[in-house]
Amino acid sequence: MPQHITYTNQVGAALDRVLASTCCLRLFVLTDENTHQLVLPHIDSKALHQATEIIIHAGDEHKTLDALAQVWHALSDDGATRQSVLVNIGGGMVCDLGGFAAATFKRGIRFINIPTTLLSAVDAAVGGKTGINFNGLKNEVGAFAEADEVIISTCFFKSLPPKELRSGYAEVIKHAMLDGHETFGQIIEQAPQQLTLQQLEASVQVKQRIVAQDPHEQGLRRTLNLGHTVGHALESWAFQRSGLAGTSFQGSGIRASMPHGYAVAWGLVAEAVLSHMLLQFPSDDLHRLGTYVRDHYGTPGITCDDYPTLLELMRHDKKSRQGEINCTLLRHIGDPVIDNPITDDDIKTALDILRDYVD
Repeated sequence: MPQHITYTNQVGAALDRVLASTCCLRLFVLTDENTHQLVLPHIDSKALHQATEIIIHAGDEHKTLDALAQVWHALSDDGATRQSVLVNIGGGMVCDLGGFAAATFKRGIRFINIPTTLLSAVDAAVGGKTGINFNGLKNEVGAFAEADEVIISTCFFKSLPPKELRSGYAEVIKHAMLDGHETFGQIIEQAPQQLTLQQLEASVQVKQRIVAQDPHEQGLRRTLNLGHTVGHALESWAFQRSGLAGTSFQGSGIRASMPHGYAVAWGLVAEAVLSHMLLQFPSDDLHRLGTYVRDHYGTPGITCDDYPTLLELMRHDKKSRQGEINCTLLRHIGDPVIDNPITDDDIKTALDILRDYVD
């Protein structure tokens, strides 16, 4: 069955209704430093007043084993049991890490996701993938575990900076590419801030339909990896670079870290190039996508000197098989093909063309 999602701007009332129908002996709420200060005080929930709050550092660079252990310690020290519920309030990092903490604590407690960014609403909060970054690799350790409920409110998006909206919108573009030409045309012809509630729901439903048919990624769900083989490598590359020195990503105003959605946007272009090379994906659609990403996301700032590192990161990707780089590609918009082995030379060519589009 599809995961149960509530769309409402009355978040506190919705949460109280869900918890009233749940046998919850102890309630915990997980926030990061930002959502603790900017979001939690504005959720009018009677239940949350009685909850034990766990606060972790903000940012994907803190989606680590140490932060996970911090949540486990807090749950254990404050007497959480299998009848406890964890409410994750935040972006993708909080939903990913909080879901994994709940899935593994005492072999699993229930959890509720309240995404506060567009990215987490269309990606991390829905679908049951949880995890942390490990050993310099994106989402290297995790588990499949669906939230009991996801409560999505657009009221949190109004205060998001443009960078955060663009990051989330990349996943909306991906879902549109998987859905069909009509959806893709609508999404690619507007700016991220023009996304409507109806379009948001439709985007989430694309993911829900796929996950409902293949919850544990045995086949069809791999279509959701479109853009992510290259995207995750770019993200990990940026994370490694930021550990050495502040890294600037031209055109995006970002320093020291690469937002997930930006990496996905560039990954979508690179993998659309591969789709054109290997599956004759239409050049008109490739050009529309490349132009949109150039205009809204700028450039990742890679050079050919970075290709060996990126290739090695792609070989470590969960989708690779025995060191062979593997991608989801498209024959056409709405016609994905999973499990495409990709050569190093093809990847280098795709990265060259990506740079031509966005530099």
